[in-house]
Amino acid sequence: MNMSRTRERLVVIGGDAAGMSAASQARRLKGPDELEIVAFERGHFTSYSACGIPYWVGGDVTERDQLIARTPEEHRARGVDLRLRTEVTELDLDGQRVRARDVESGEESWTSYDKLVIATGARPIRPDMPGADAAGVHGVQTLDDGQALLDTLEGTRGRRAVVVGAGYIGVEMAEALINRGYEVTVVNRGSEPMSTLDPDMGCLVHEAMEGLGITMVNDAEVTKLLTGDDGRVRAVVTVDREFPADVVVLGIGVRPETALAKAAGLPLGPHGGLLTDRSMRVRGYENIWAGGDCVEVLDLVSGQDRHIPLGTHANKHGQVIGTNVGGGYATFPGVVGTAVSKVCDLEIARTGLREKDAHRVGLRFEAVTIESTSRAGYYPNASPMTVKMLAEQRTGRLLGVQIVGREGAGKRVDIAAVALTAGMTVEQMTALDLGYAPPFSPVWDPVLVAARKAAAKVRST
Repeated sequence: MNMSRTRERLVVIGGDAAGMSAASQARRLKGPDELEIVAFERGHFTSYSACGIPYWVGGDVTERDQLIARTPEEHRARGVDLRLRTEVTELDLDGQRVRARDVESGEESWTSYDKLVIATGARPIRPDMPGADAAGVHGVQTLDDGQALLDTLEGTRGRRAVVVGAGYIGVEMAEALINRGYEVTVVNRGSEPMSTLDPDMGCLVHEAMEGLGITMVNDAEVTKLLTGDDGRVRAVVTVDREFPADVVVLGIGVRPETALAKAAGLPLGPHGGLLTDRSMRVRGYENIWAGGDCVEVLDLVSGQDRHIPLGTHANKHGQVIGTNVGGGYATFPGVVGTAVSKVCDLEIARTGLREKDAHRVGLRFEAVTIESTSRAGYYPNASPMTVKMLAEQRTGRLLGVQIVGREGAGKRVDIAAVALTAGMTVEQMTALDLGYAPPFSPVWDPVLVAARKAAAKVRST
């Protein structure tokens, strides 16, 4: 600890979910006379919902500020020295200090710390190919990214958009662009959209996207982006086709933003994310914590570390970090990989392992798929739902669930998420006492119908 100061200093790198949750929780536990908190954020905004950006771009959310949970002024009023438009460029672990650069002026300075929180988030993957950095090509990860895309959409005369990638962001952005009146093509290297699902479930998403007017191009590898004389993107090129584009959105995915950590020699996992213990402390470092999209977390089903960038995890990481920094005790046990999204009125959800995940970690399993409805079949507006379930051979342990359906389908995945976290078998799931009334569910909930079928299949092998 730096003995020249009478109180400890916590430095936080990153002003969104994990970083500012950590700062806020630490402040609740220790007042300004005990703990000084300095937070650096290279963008213009703090504590915002990145998950809401597609809905802002698409017009469902009308104002950008609706996505902001807590403004910089609110953080400062709570005793956090928050420095916007300031990028940390170097970590000096031996000297316990960080070098930061003012983005506007270029001025650099060092700030010492007693405790450090790294919450640098993730960055959109930009393909290493000609034209990837051209004007009109956008990643969508921060509010600044969303604003830049909106500025392009409002300043572009053409109405042709190409989305590269068909994961959650790609699919959500395709719908947002359709809502804005664009002609949308999605170019996807996989066999079906939503690679977080097995292909037999992804094809249901494919059908819904085409029903929305989106042109889906699967099994297509982008080789370059063409630009015009003005330097703006004009087309996306694959091995055998060319797709005209006035704007391109990259929905290929994200990577942990860990260049700072790597340069400082901090431990990184196989996916490039920081490795932490259960208290979210960086492994091997007593006074450094990390959380959010820049870390890898334990998958409770497979037992392996994974990179799963979600705001739900980031906020929990921040609470755990802030509690430990503030002198309390908290742990983050891991995740089961739950996620939910939508295309128009089609709800898409998954938790646990896909077939290829189970194969990769050496698990033998049975897979079943059932068709059911969101309500009792005779009740008005009952809508179809497809549930796929994986169970381990012999033990019957639940391994994963995927759900695609209309209203009332998506959040049913939470039943499976709880069962996965508890380590339940599909046989045990069949006895779950779930709520029932005809407006909400058939007598046998679709998840339990799948569990019954999976249990029977496990018993027969």
